[in-house]
This record gives sequence, C-alpha cells and structure tokens, in this order.
Amino acid sequence: MEQTYDVTIIGAGPGGYVAAIRAAQLGLKVALVEKEHLGGVCINYGCIPTKALLRNAEVISLLGRGKEFGFSITGLEVDFGAAVDRSRQIARRLTKGVASLMRKNGIEVIEGTGTLRSPNEVKVALNMGGTRTLETRNIIIATGGQARTIPGITPDGERVLTYREAILLRELPASAIIVGAGPIGMEFAHLWRTYGAEVTVVEMLPHVLPLEDEKVSAEVERAFKRRKVRLLTSTRVQGVETTADSVRVNVAGEKGEQVLEAERTLIAIGVRPYSENLGLEEIGVRVERGTIVVDGYLRTNVHGVYAIGDVTGKLPLAHVASAQGIVAAETIAGAETRKIALDYEAMPRCTYCQPQVASFGLTKPQAVERGYEVKEGEFPFRPNGKALGLGDRDGFVKIVADATTGEILGAHLVGPEVTELLPELVLAHNWELTPEEIACTVHAHPTLSEVLMEAAHGVFGKAIHK
Repeated sequence: MEQTYDVTIIGAGPGGYVAAIRAAQLGLKVALVEKEHLGGVCINYGCIPTKALLRNAEVISLLGRGKEFGFSITGLEVDFGAAVDRSRQIARRLTKGVASLMRKNGIEVIEGTGTLRSPNEVKVALNMGGTRTLETRNIIIATGGQARTIPGITPDGERVLTYREAILLRELPASAIIVGAGPIGMEFAHLWRTYGAEVTVVEMLPHVLPLEDEKVSAEVERAFKRRKVRLLTSTRVQGVETTADSVRVNVAGEKGEQVLEAERTLIAIGVRPYSENLGLEEIGVRVERGTIVVDGYLRTNVHGVYAIGDVTGKLPLAHVASAQGIVAAETIAGAETRKIALDYEAMPRCTYCQPQVASFGLTKPQAVERGYEVKEGEFPFRPNGKALGLGDRDGFVKIVADATTGEILGAHLVGPEVTELLPELVLAHNWELTPEEIACTVHAHPTLSEVLMEAAHGVFGKAIHK
C-alpha cells in the first residue's frame, strides 16, 4: 500500500487528463493511470489525426479547382503515406504536450491497466511488469470507448478495418466499402475519395448522417453523389467475406440483395463503452447495457466512484468527456463552479467532411413532437460574400425556435466552416438569448457568420438578403 491520493483516474483521454488537470488546479493529489497513450483515442487515433488528414484533402481539393481560381498545375502528385506520416507527427506532438501538462500540474502518471479493488483501491498491472495498489479517496473511470462491430463480423485489421486501423493505413485503398454513414464513416469517405479511391457507403437508415436534420443530410448526400461516392441507404449488411486481395460485403436493401467488392472495408457504426474487466461489478457499480450509470455530477451509485466520457453512454464526443471531467473534478473538490448543468442535447455535434455539418438541440419535428409551437429561420450560404469568395457556397444555417418564448431549441448547419460557427448559437441557447438578440448583434462583413445573423432574422421572416 502506498501514499493516499485524493483522486485516481483510470484513462488519460480527453476526459481523464482534463479531469486530472482540473483536480490538480483545485489542490488535489492526483494519480492518472493509462495503459497506452496519453490523450487517448482522440489525440492518437481519432479527432486529431483525422483532422490533419482532412486538411490534406482540403488542399488537394482546392488544387483540383485551379481553373476556377485562375491557375493551372501540371504533373501534380499526391503522397497519401506522407499525409499519414504528417498526421502521426501531429498526434505525437500533442501527446508530448499532454505529458508536459501532467508534469506542470504535479500529476503522477502511472503506465498500466487499472482495475477497482474497492471504492478506495485501484490495482494497476504495470506495463513494465509487476503491480501497484493505489489507495485513493475518490476514483474517476475514464476508460472511453472502442469500435462497435456488427455481430458475426470480426475486423481483422487488414481487409476489414475499424477506425483505429484505418487511421494508420499508409497505403490508400484503391476501393473501399464503408459500413455506417455517421461522422466517422463520412469523414473517411470524404478523405479517401478526395485522394482518388472508389468509395461505397452503406447505411441501414434512410439517410447519411441519420441523426442530423433531414435537409442537412440531403445536402451532404447531393455533395457526395456529385463526387461519385456511391451511397446505399436503407441497406443492411448481411455478411462479410475476405479473400487474399479483396473483401466482399453482402447487403440487402431497396434494390434487393447484392454483393459489393472492394479492396478494404471500414466498419464505422459507432463506439461502445469500454467497461469490461474494470472490477465494476465486484464493488457494486451499476452498469446498464455496458454503460456506467451516473447522475448529473457524474457520480455512480458507489460513494466516491465517478465515471466520465464514452463509458457513461451520454454522448461519445471528446469535448463532452472533457466537460464531464471538469464537473467530476469540481464535485470531488467541493468547488462546483459551473453555472449551468451539462445539457447533453445542447452539446455541439460536428462532422468534418465536405460540406461540414454542425448542430445542437432539436430538429423541428422533434420540437413539435414535444409540444412546442415552432418557428424556423433558414438562410443559405449562396448569397454570402465571404462564401462566394472562398468558392464554397453550398449549404445553409437553420435555427429552430419556440414561437412563444423565442427560446432557441436547436440549430442545424451545413456548409463552409460551420463547425467554427456553431458555438455562437450554443452560447446563445445556454444563456437564453433569442434569435432577435442574435439578429441585433452586428456581425462583421464579409464573414461567414453573417449567415447566422440572417438566419436569426429569418425566424421572423425578415432576412435581409433573401
């Protein structure tokens, strides 16, 4: 038995390491247990390397439009492997940055696999061999998630991939079948197609990005079809067969059964909580369908044990895990400084394909179903001067508001850099601003953000440039 920690955190992803920093800032003695890489999936295999690769895709796409912008390029060669190498360098740089933050904040990082022995004990199987038992007053479980797979189909890492193998793949597949049209699937479809791969996306629901506003999904579908990405919606995967040099995917949809063949298949149907083999059941932590049950302050049913991030099943996004980590740390320290409780419906949701998609809150049908009388304001990017100058004019901003109170119930954006535009609308919602107050706020010209102002005017039928 060693020194006692105020809090021991299992998992050093964007939830765990942020919780560790906030706890240390509040004067707590912190141990952070991580079996693999600081920064977790987000920095090493998810958010960060994908965005680095998507930047490469953006540059290639722009160079391919030389005639529109008045230049020509001959003999352009692109190196997909070099792009992957660049993404790995960025991931390593950020991982080193997290390690530096741990040292700066006096957080002890323990490399190994942690399991709960009791509400006050964590046993760590050390990566270098042997074990340590940590005595702790509180525990935060931040073990994240792992790729969800289709029953009966086991990814082999060679022909049948998950995001983890796909992000490390230095050789561009000549052809690929992507199963799942959520953010992961659509981002890889955009990336691989931009580099020249033949891409087919299979989605069992009627639209790509099925959790988004239907009109947003339709806009994305049109853009992908223009780029010759084959989209098979309302289509189920029935089986996968691999050969020495290809993979065959049996699907059934509106056109009946068919066999798709490609060089590789990516299974991108989401993530599931990583809650196995943690000792949860042994100490009585309540788990339902693999997710750890928590209250609004991320407390489990066992005193002193907290859970954050994907393992809670709330919303599997890095920024949600970070926000939860801060709440958990502040709750443990008795310093609940957040003025607004976490509202998972109001969390930003972003997809970084082209066109980008960003949203929060309710769609109009969802709001009507809850009994709201709804007004919508919608404005396209097409008349926006900045969008025209960028040569990226497709898409729109839609604001869903309560017709009686003016409360912003949701926002749905598709188009250029909308992932950067969304926070203004989330902030307005959280602080109970109305579309009228957004409309009355002067937005700089020319900027893409003017479309937010126009959409706010549009709630009242008074958009200026429409």
